[in-house]
Amino acid sequence: MDIKIMNAESIVSKVWSFCTTLRDDGVGYGDYLEQLTYLIFLKMADEYSKPPYNRDVGIPDEYNWHSLRSKKGAELEVHYVSLLRALADNKGMLGHIFTKSQNKIQDPSGAGQYFTPRALIKTMVTCMRPQPLQTIADPACGTGGFFLSAYDYLVENHKLDKGQKAFLKHDTFHGNEIVANTRRLCLMNMFLHNIGEIDGNSAVSSNDALIAPPDQTVDMVLANPPFGKKSSMTFTNEEGEQEKDELTYNRQDFWATTSNKQVNFVQHIRSLLKSTGRAAVVVPDNVLFEGGAGEIVRKKLMETTDLHTILRLPTGIFYANGVKANVLFFDNHPAAKEPWTKEIWFYDYRTNVHHTLKKKPLRVEHLDDFIQCFAAENRFVRKETWSDQSNPDGRWRKFSYEQIIARDKTSLDIFWLKDKSLTDLDHLPEPEVLAAEIIENMESGLNSFKAVLAELSS
Repeated sequence: MDIKIMNAESIVSKVWSFCTTLRDDGVGYGDYLEQLTYLIFLKMADEYSKPPYNRDVGIPDEYNWHSLRSKKGAELEVHYVSLLRALADNKGMLGHIFTKSQNKIQDPSGAGQYFTPRALIKTMVTCMRPQPLQTIADPACGTGGFFLSAYDYLVENHKLDKGQKAFLKHDTFHGNEIVANTRRLCLMNMFLHNIGEIDGNSAVSSNDALIAPPDQTVDMVLANPPFGKKSSMTFTNEEGEQEKDELTYNRQDFWATTSNKQVNFVQHIRSLLKSTGRAAVVVPDNVLFEGGAGEIVRKKLMETTDLHTILRLPTGIFYANGVKANVLFFDNHPAAKEPWTKEIWFYDYRTNVHHTLKKKPLRVEHLDDFIQCFAAENRFVRKETWSDQSNPDGRWRKFSYEQIIARDKTSLDIFWLKDKSLTDLDHLPEPEVLAAEIIENMESGLNSFKAVLAELSS
């Protein structure tokens, strides 16, 4: 085994052993992850301040990595709290990174996060092929996975000149993330990727992206907006009881008013694009088939943009169980009399595909065939792998605009492959995979029942 891989694995193992200790002390996942990122960031900042980098990272000497190493016990805890408070008061990106930071080691709590599989992110970026001097946005950027992957793609595939490097560092990326701890991780990730300046303005806003039309449009949107069918806000009523109210966004630039936040994100993402802008966005199945506002948005999206590709994703690839998702690829265009969408190409990577997070996680090579079919270099020379006569199991198939618009509710929830596990016992997945799928389907069904109950209650 390569020595670098061995070193990396030993470091990861050691870090997770620390996490186990913290967990046993009652510290939740989100909290110990947050504390570790503070410390790792300070250590990385210390490394960057030394040769050959010699970068001024803006951290005062009295609050740097060595100030922590020189103290122990109660004195260390007091100093750590002071360090977090001092860095949070700093101006520029450093202040954004440490804003509202606090020591959680003595404050047990639990938390969960939802992350996009890195293999899926890389696949989407590979298909979108970002170019130098293009602007890229993510209105729900999480820890910055799409930004970092796009950054790596640009660096690895283009010989950037001085001006292009400066643009990549300062002007390429624009994001929103309303969860403070997640935004903090994003800013740290971007800084360690040499995106932005420690004393400059943050490229990631803490504002809710859906509240108002965007201040500027961009060349590309890469996004996986948060799942969960309804947007809501919690308030205290006159009796002092906690209540939830559905949150709708009344925006003049939206085609439909709804509390379905995924549908709202699709509308917002389209509004983010320049007239020549392009988008790749992960959405749950309900965006493809839901009536009412969902149908309106699907029709308007096909009319105003070229919705040319949909990738159907399998379950078992997300940390949230039972998630059934898809990737929509669409190109914006100026207003026209005729719909811009002429045909939509579907790649079914769900039927007869089995993944689990531990036993068989999604890797980039699993989506290599989709990348080849996508034909990013010239998608107008695509060829179907499906054929009714010669290859009924082909995963790559196109449907015309006329075929889709004639479907009930203009549904984009299209599938044609037979589930082999229903007809052939030889194709049954492994027992642990089958058990995981049963659990996911049950949880997905439970979420659907909860949504129906919420509708009835309202």
